[in-house]
Amino acid sequence: MGWYRKLVARKFDGSKARRGSGRPRIKREVEQLIIRMASENRDWGYDRIAGALANLGHEISDQTVGNVLRRHGLPPAPERRRTIAWATFVRTHLALLAGSDFFTAEVLTLRGLMTYYVLFFIHLESRRIYIAGITIHPKEAWMKQIARNVTMDDCSALRDCRYLLHDRDTKFTRSFRAIIASGRVEPLALPARSPNLNAHAERWVRSVKEECLSKVILVRERSLRRALSNYLDHFHAERNHQGKGNVLLFPRVDDRQREGPVRCRERLGGLLRYYHREAA
Repeated sequence: MGWYRKLVARKFDGSKARRGSGRPRIKREVEQLIIRMASENRDWGYDRIAGALANLGHEISDQTVGNVLRRHGLPPAPERRRTIAWATFVRTHLALLAGSDFFTAEVLTLRGLMTYYVLFFIHLESRRIYIAGITIHPKEAWMKQIARNVTMDDCSALRDCRYLLHDRDTKFTRSFRAIIASGRVEPLALPARSPNLNAHAERWVRSVKEECLSKVILVRERSLRRALSNYLDHFHAERNHQGKGNVLLFPRVDDRQREGPVRCRERLGGLLRYYHREAA
């Protein structure tokens, strides 16, 4: 029915009939200079940027500077200082940072459609994912047990990490944070409504949903666990990552062949595919 939805959308799309209004858009060169100055000088406000542009022969108002920055998602100077400082912290401590978050999946059960909560951890530098638990009731006792599990010496979820990023979801209870801290990992609760500060975790949620969970019908918890297990194997060893130089994160030794017939490894009935050379 996609064609029908597009047909209806075109009927009510008045964009072609709309006429431009207001001031003409500034030159691309000037817009790029505004973005550059704001990014490189986190203390500069709109007036300061407009003045710096005037030195280069570009006369624009501080309001125009503000409009350009808002269009590109760059906040005013006070907020920009905090954002850039955070980006510097993440970049400097990338190998020591882990992120944690929940996502949900709808699963058909004998009791009807149930919402399952999946708690995962991601090591920011390597992008390695660890599924910590799956439940329909993420209550405090369950969260405390998860915290104990991931702080054990033989668990890889927080190995070599000093900080754990998480949002202010009430499921990350005080007792959960205390147990994490007892394992010499400092929990860092991020400001409310700031998903970009835990962008690696947010991006993984989007990937697992778009590439896997949104394309399968999950029947009982076992099928959810099977889908996630297959996707994790694919994500870690069979999927190229643009944010890591478009390479495989943890390639298998036998998948590094440069000669031999090409084979396709399929998972979940062909939903996930990986092409490799078979050893001669």
